[in-house]
Amino acid sequence: MDRRDFVRMGLAAGGAAAVTRVQAAVARSPRGDILDAGVREQQQLMAAGKLTSHALTSRYLARIDKIDKAGPRLNAIIELNPEALKIAREMDRERLARKVRGPLHGIPVLLKDNIATADRMSTTAGSLALDGVRAVRDAHVAAQLRAAGAVILGKTNLSEWANMRSTHSVSGWSARGGLTRNPYALDRNTSGSSSGSAAAIAAGLATLAVGTETDGSIVSPASTCGLVGIKPTVGLVSRSGIIPIAASQDTAGPMARTVTDAALLLAALAGADPRDPVTQQGKPADYAQALDKGALRGKRLGVARNFFGSNDEADEAVERALFVLRAQGATLVDVQVPNTDKYGDSETEVLLYEFKPGLADYLQQYAPGARIKDMAGLIAFNQQHADRELKYFGQEHLEAAQAKGGLDSRDYQAALANNRRYARDEGIDKVLREYQLDALVAPTGGPAWLTDFVNGDHYGGSFSSPAAVAGYPHITVPAGYVHGLPVGLSFVGGAYTESVLIGMAYAYEQATLHRRAPTFPASVSLKVR
Repeated sequence: MDRRDFVRMGLAAGGAAAVTRVQAAVARSPRGDILDAGVREQQQLMAAGKLTSHALTSRYLARIDKIDKAGPRLNAIIELNPEALKIAREMDRERLARKVRGPLHGIPVLLKDNIATADRMSTTAGSLALDGVRAVRDAHVAAQLRAAGAVILGKTNLSEWANMRSTHSVSGWSARGGLTRNPYALDRNTSGSSSGSAAAIAAGLATLAVGTETDGSIVSPASTCGLVGIKPTVGLVSRSGIIPIAASQDTAGPMARTVTDAALLLAALAGADPRDPVTQQGKPADYAQALDKGALRGKRLGVARNFFGSNDEADEAVERALFVLRAQGATLVDVQVPNTDKYGDSETEVLLYEFKPGLADYLQQYAPGARIKDMAGLIAFNQQHADRELKYFGQEHLEAAQAKGGLDSRDYQAALANNRRYARDEGIDKVLREYQLDALVAPTGGPAWLTDFVNGDHYGGSFSSPAAVAGYPHITVPAGYVHGLPVGLSFVGGAYTESVLIGMAYAYEQATLHRRAPTFPASVSLKVR
C-alpha cells in the first residue's frame, strides 16, 4: 500500500465519521431535515457522496412550493431562478472533478430583490415599474457568490424600494411581491426591508440569504425572525449593482440560521470592487477563524442602557443574556451611547438627497432598458398605476427625494458632516474609547408587531441607527422569545471589527443555543413566554 492509498483510506474513514456526526445533528434538528442544517454539515455530506447540490437544491424548491406558495403561504420568494438546477448540476460536476471552489460550493443562496443578477430573473426592488427588467450585469456580490460556487436559488420579497417609499409603509409588502408573513406568527410583521430573506431562512427555504441595510433592514428582520444578521462596515462589501437608497449607509450582508453560516457567507461577499472605490479601504478576513467559543473571555462590553425600555419582556430576555456574557468571561459596563438625538433628522436628509442620483445611476448602469429612467419617472409610474402601487400607502419619500437638490448642496454636505460627527467621533467611537470597550450590546429591538395596513408599521425601539449612520458593523443573534416571538441581542463595534464581533456573537450563541425553528402558527399564544 503506497502513501496515497493510505491517505485516501484515512480520509474515507474520517468522512464516514463526519457523516455519522452530521446525521446525528440533523436527527436532533426540529424537523430532522438536512434543509435545516448549516453550510458545513451540508458540505460534509456532499464531500462524502451522501448528498449532491442538485438534490439539495431540488429539495429546497420542493419546500418553497409546500411552505411558501402553499400551506402557511409565507410569500417570502418573489422569483425563482429557472437556472438553479442547472447551476447545481455544474457544481456537482466540478466536485466530481475535484474542483471545489470553497465553503459555499453547491450551497443554495437567496438574494434580496434589489441585487442585480444578469440572468433570467428580474431585479425590481419590489416595484411594478421594474417588473420584467433584467440587469445587464451582475451586482458584485452576485458575481462573488457565483465565483464561490454558490447556487443562486432565487430572489426574495422586500419592503418596496427597501422601505424608502412612504412615511406610512407596511414592512414586508411590495406591489410586485405582496406581503411576506412572519413564520413565527403569520399575522405578525417580518419587519423590513429584508423581509423575504429573513422569513425564507427562518423557514428553511435555503441555506443562506443576502439582505441589504441602510438602517435596520438586515438586523431588524433577522431579530424578529430568530436569525443571525450581519450588517458589515460600509465598504467591506461592494454596493455596485444594488438598487440604492444612500451610498453613505447602504450595504449588503448575510442572514443565516447560525453565526457560523453568516461568517462563511460574509467571507464570500467581502472584497474589493473597481466599481465601488470605497471597497479599496476594506479589510476582508477569513471570518471562520473568529469562531471561538472562548471569544468573550477578557472582553469589555458596554451595555447601551439608552436602548432599553421599549419592551419590558425583550429587555428581560437581554438581561438574561447579560448574565451569560458575564459567565463567559466578559466585563460589562453600563453606558449611554451619546448624541443619538442629534442625527435623526439629518439622517433622513442624507438619505433623501442620495436616493435620487443613486437611483438614476443604477438605472443607467444596470437597467438601461427600464421604462423609468429616474425618480421623476418612478413617481409618475406609481401615479399612473395607483390602483396597484398606492392602494395601501403613498410615496412621500420619493416625492421628497425628487424635490432635493444635488450632492453639492450646502444643506446635504452639512447633514452628512453632522451624521459622521455625532454617530462616529462623538458617538460610537467616543463611548468605546472612554470606557475602553471592545463592543456595545443592547436589545436589537422588540418582538414582531401585528401587520396593520391601516396605521402602518409599529416599530417601537431599535438599536440599528447608531451603527447604520456611522457605517459601522452590527451583528444580531437570537436571545430568546417573547410569547413565542424571537428577540435578538446586538453587538456593535468600530469600523472593520467584524471578526471581533463575530467571535463574541458565536461564543454567546454556543453558550445559549436559543434558536428554534418556527411552526407557522396563525398568531401568538399568550400562554407561551
